[in-house]
Amino acid sequence: MDADLPGSVLFCCDHNAVRSPMAEGLMKKFYGQDIYVQSAGVHNDLEIDGFAVAVCEELEIELSRHRSRSFEEMQQWGDDMSGFDLIVALSPASQRQALEFTRFYHLDVEYWPILDPTGIGDKRESKLAAYRQTRNQISEQLIKRFGPPKPEDQTSEN
Repeated sequence: MDADLPGSVLFCCDHNAVRSPMAEGLMKKFYGQDIYVQSAGVHNDLEIDGFAVAVCEELEIELSRHRSRSFEEMQQWGDDMSGFDLIVALSPASQRQALEFTRFYHLDVEYWPILDPTGIGDKRESKLAAYRQTRNQISEQLIKRFGPPKPEDQTSEN
């Protein structure tokens, strides 16, 4: 594994229905299964967004089976936040929540200001364009932070 890549990353946003699942899927596609990657939200009151699923399918990233979960659920299910090397917050609310949950741990929390595409556009094509913009912003941030994606034949499917 690349020395610049963390061993584990948690992406978080408001509902774990659009941005953080996209980031989780993109991270796995770009850097393989060698990195433990999860996502969570401040709330889990929404299912995975159909437009997020559609724009990720364009890159052969499967999101339709994603189950939204909150920080609280994550902890109830035994995922210890202190076990992650890096938490990436994709919304101000998730950044505040991540900092609150990690205040007793020596853990890096980064904030990436990523567009929330929900509510943008009034027709299918304009909505898809907004979701593609969000997907592309996340891709650019991943590459800026972790370097170019690994070639597909080098990503492991554990």
